[in-house]
Amino acid sequence: MPVRVVADISPNTTGLPGISALQNIVGALLTVGLIACLGGLVLAAIIWAVGHHSANPSIAGRGKAGVLVAVVASILVGGANVLVDFFFHAGSKL
Repeated sequence: MPVRVVADISPNTTGLPGISALQNIVGALLTVGLIACLGGLVLAAIIWAVGHHSANPSIAGRGKAGVLVAVVASILVGGANVLVDFFFHAGSKL
């Protein structure tokens, strides 16, 4: 009868030195990403308003697209932990 080897390895925070520093760096990157999304949203909204009030549909369309991109980016950055956790648990069930 063949022996089946099952690898039961899970993530841990004590395996390597510097894990807490990496967690702090990633947290800071999330903060910078959210600040950039907010700045992009404000800038795109201003471009949208200027394009609308100057009767320039091309500029207004670019502003609308910028608002959409900033909103989707902020959803992805803000939900990064949830997304990674969901796919980690989904992959561990395979």
